[in-house]
Amino acid sequence: MQEGKQETLQRLLRVEQAVAVLRGSDPDTVYECARAILKGGIRAIEITLTVPGAIDVILRLAGDADAIVGAGSVRTASDVDRCLDAGARFVVSPVCQPEVIRRAKERHALVIPGAMTPTEVSTAWDLGGDLIKIFPAARLGPKFLSDLHGPLPEIPLVPTGGITDANAIEYLEAGAALIGIGSWLTAGSLNETRRRSALIRAIINKYQETHSAHSD
Repeated sequence: MQEGKQETLQRLLRVEQAVAVLRGSDPDTVYECARAILKGGIRAIEITLTVPGAIDVILRLAGDADAIVGAGSVRTASDVDRCLDAGARFVVSPVCQPEVIRRAKERHALVIPGAMTPTEVSTAWDLGGDLIKIFPAARLGPKFLSDLHGPLPEIPLVPTGGITDANAIEYLEAGAALIGIGSWLTAGSLNETRRRSALIRAIINKYQETHSAHSD
């Protein structure tokens, strides 16, 4: 089980570098949006527990071999269990909740607690977070992420909120290990959602190629 967690972590960090964060009031619509995003090329999908029937959506998506399905808005140990039992491969919380981190670690699952300030980031990391979600990222922007990354370079940060095709590269260059993309992805039709997913995938591919060339 631990090997599976490490494989997921490395795939998120080295290959994907983006996770689609899906909310909504209708589970079938959220599922169809997730399918469109997968077809576009983003394979890491976070279904938040604010979606009615979220566990069923996770269960349905977990059957897709191409998908790396996670659960968001996870705030209790029982939430962790329900999500992992449904097939989630990572759990994300909007806050630093020790019981969530503890339970995920007991289940050998990838956990991404939320934080904002340097103290919160450090605390979430010390408690055992594998990645640290910076939310809401849009309020302070890429420069704030860069400022956080400077004194805390060993902590992989996941800015989420307000990220689009226009600023994705800025966040990656500011030190983001992974970017969380939400409402911008699903602002139009399913075809538009697929197009935007493909656009983000292309942007990240180009960034990775450039970064790799510079590091050689």
